[in-house]
Amino acid sequence: MAKSILIIGGGIAGLAAGCYGRMNGYDTKVFELHELPGGLCTAWERKEFIFDGCIHYLYGSGPGQPFYRLWEELGGVQERPMLHHQDFMRVVDRDGRAFTLYADPDHLEQHIRELSPADAPLGKMFADGIRSFMQFDMSRLVAQPRAMMNPLDWGKFFASMMPYLGPLLRWWPLDAAAYAHRFQDPLLQRAIPLAFGWNEIPMMAALMQLAYMHNRNAGFPAGGSLEFARAVEKRYLALGGELYYKAQVEEVLVENDRAVGVRLYNDDEYRGDYVISAADGYKTIFNMLDGTYSSRAFHRMYDGHLPIRPQIQVSLGIDRDFSGDPHWVTYLLDQPVQIAGEERSDIGVKHYCFDRSLAPAGKSSLEVMLASDYDYWQRIYGHKLYDTEQIQVSDIVIDLLEKYYPGLKDQVEVVDVATPLSYERYTGSWQGSTTGWLPTRQTMLMLLLGVSKTLPGLQNFYMAGQWVEPGGSLPLAAASGRNAIHTICHQDGQPFVTSTP
Repeated sequence: MAKSILIIGGGIAGLAAGCYGRMNGYDTKVFELHELPGGLCTAWERKEFIFDGCIHYLYGSGPGQPFYRLWEELGGVQERPMLHHQDFMRVVDRDGRAFTLYADPDHLEQHIRELSPADAPLGKMFADGIRSFMQFDMSRLVAQPRAMMNPLDWGKFFASMMPYLGPLLRWWPLDAAAYAHRFQDPLLQRAIPLAFGWNEIPMMAALMQLAYMHNRNAGFPAGGSLEFARAVEKRYLALGGELYYKAQVEEVLVENDRAVGVRLYNDDEYRGDYVISAADGYKTIFNMLDGTYSSRAFHRMYDGHLPIRPQIQVSLGIDRDFSGDPHWVTYLLDQPVQIAGEERSDIGVKHYCFDRSLAPAGKSSLEVMLASDYDYWQRIYGHKLYDTEQIQVSDIVIDLLEKYYPGLKDQVEVVDVATPLSYERYTGSWQGSTTGWLPTRQTMLMLLLGVSKTLPGLQNFYMAGQWVEPGGSLPLAAASGRNAIHTICHQDGQPFVTSTP
């Protein structure tokens, strides 16, 4: 009789664990609190428009490239066109000067030289950094569970890293803000950290991102995030897995320090030989298990000192075709503007006209994403002020965009505002974080060394997903689900096998 695995969370990590569990002969049940697959890998439809909530670029979109085999096994890339951009983002200052962050290192180097001749040496350094990581295989970092690696495995791992030792040592100490500060041109000083999302992102991670884009291994899957998640869901169901929606887990059942099942909020109980939580890390450890099997390290992880990114997403359905405009632009504002209790000196807007399935012909889905404090929204939730503040945020955003796209205000057909509490309600993610731990030098070190996927004193229980694979990317989440099954196979003394549909 086949052993059974109960999986908490129907996001990409949970669905991946389910798929690999079925590939290896286990009976699997996935419990998802929402009515849709994907967790944070999602989108939502408002009238004729689809607003994407996750994927900007997908590592593993290129055949033969790192992570592609993973998505093949999960059914995510077969017969799915991948849409590629030559540039990541454009940043425009208040005088109209623009810096475009090209993925092509030659083009980027020339662009920086033309924009600021005095910064040409730094532009070459930037471009050389992209070139040095073009063959770097980040999938090696999660190729197999750390707990199963013996000294020989570690030796092979570090040997594979040796060709990149020079670039790693050169770029590891630098975050985007520190590197940008070296430039003389004020636009480049502002633009480089803004383009990558936050000041503390390690330049090493940023360079790998551009290198993957240049290799056509960081495309956008046609149809967007939810359709991509549905493809993985389809693969899981085709493998014979069971999937329960609107099935929120209240408690992990434990007997004699062994995980034996789960109890849902409707009091239904399910028993299994193993339990994998691919759900929110905080709720798993401190709610579902009441903090009984924690450690100082886990308390430290969730004490608030590690960076996360709650955000507001203002989504607009516009009766206007933006396909002739850059797909992602950040504008430096003339004067700072107060939005949701924070002073903003820039605003970024992204359109999805490169994927015509997300809006009607001649119209556009636009999105503005702003980092926002979770506590700010938590304090007013449940009061009329919460709804009023959402409207105020969208009004301010639309007024700002009108300055750069005259006539836009009269062309708005749909307005949707998601706050950090929206993300928390629909995905369960701690404090509405959209990426787990943000990539910084500290969290990148956590990724390299590995975060424990088990809890002290608790047997037959594993964790997967973005809270135990820092970096906030879909392939890392999927790989963590894969590795959880790999670990269980090892524990049961059976070979770990994979297949492609």
